[in-house]
Amino acid sequence: MSGRGELHLGILMETMRREGFEFQVSRPRVITKVGKDGERQEPYEELMADVPEGYIGTVIEKLGPRRAELIEMKNPGQGMVRMNFRIPARGLFGYRSEFLTDTRGTGTLHHRFLEYGPWAGPLAGRKNGVLVADRVGTAVGFALFNLQERAQMFISPGDEVYEGMICGENSRPDDMDVNVAKEKKLTNMRTTASDENIQLEPPRQITLEYALEYIEEDELIEVTPKSIRLRKRALLATDRKKIARAAARAADAS
Repeated sequence: MSGRGELHLGILMETMRREGFEFQVSRPRVITKVGKDGERQEPYEELMADVPEGYIGTVIEKLGPRRAELIEMKNPGQGMVRMNFRIPARGLFGYRSEFLTDTRGTGTLHHRFLEYGPWAGPLAGRKNGVLVADRVGTAVGFALFNLQERAQMFISPGDEVYEGMICGENSRPDDMDVNVAKEKKLTNMRTTASDENIQLEPPRQITLEYALEYIEEDELIEVTPKSIRLRKRALLATDRKKIARAAARAADAS
């Protein structure tokens, strides 16, 4: 399928989901073409960001690794600054939610197609890794409580999980295999401290638009009429390790 941005594709997938289809979606890719000189070209967007003065540095810093080029900046003196960037369309994947977080919801973002230009090369991807379920089971509050200190969860107690399913976002760059079905061991000794109620943070809601921005190349979105889940392409941990070792050897050889 091809479409105009994540929203366009998201509307089509939501329509299919409501009609009862079940399917999996990979990360969107830009449509490239070959220029007159025979070089590979990709689409560039004109990005306009209106942000408060205090967040100018943060926005420019985040757009730098995405190969954005600042063309113009206007400050009317009313507290908001308008910045105009030229950026590869690939660089916008996953940035809208990050932009809203960085500006505390006070910034506005708009982009439109500008032109085809030279291939910009590799871009920085998602900084944080994910939590991957290591077995089939049902998520338990005790296990989620122990994990939420170092992760943002995507699931709630009682949700069914399977091996290779993404359950949350790790606070570190690496992926981590976890057991979200681990129950508390029962003992004969009971104390007030051991039976205190656990408090879980609300899980992050996964929408189609957010999932399209979030996933990496080795991940898929699993869409069904009842749910939207994230998963690894290779469900087994052993298969993912083999793929990682093969990629490392290929990188060393090159």
